[in-house]
Amino acid sequence: MNWSTPRNTQLVRALLFLRTPDEARRFLRDLLTPDEIDEFSKRFRTAEMLSKKVPYSVIEKKTGLSSTTVARVAHWLHHGKGGYGLVLKRLGH
Repeated sequence: MNWSTPRNTQLVRALLFLRTPDEARRFLRDLLTPDEIDEFSKRFRTAEMLSKKVPYSVIEKKTGLSSTTVARVAHWLHHGKGGYGLVLKRLGH
C-alpha cells in the first residue's frame, strides 16, 4: 500500500483535523459502513487484548474474529509500523 498517494495523504490529513470523539464518530460513520466500523473495533480490541497477553482462543471467543485475523493483528502489533503500539501506549495500556 502506498500511503504517499495524494488521496491517501488527504485521508490521513482529514483524520488529523478531527478534534473530539464526537467528530471522529461522525466522520467514521459517514466514511465506513456499520460492518466496517464493527470489524475495526474488533481488531483494535484484539490488539488491546494481545498487548495484555490474552490467549488467541480467548480473543477469538470474545471478539468473534477468526484465528487468521487474530494472527494478522498480532503480526501488525509486533512487526508493523508501530501504529497499534503508539495508540495503546497513549491510551495507557
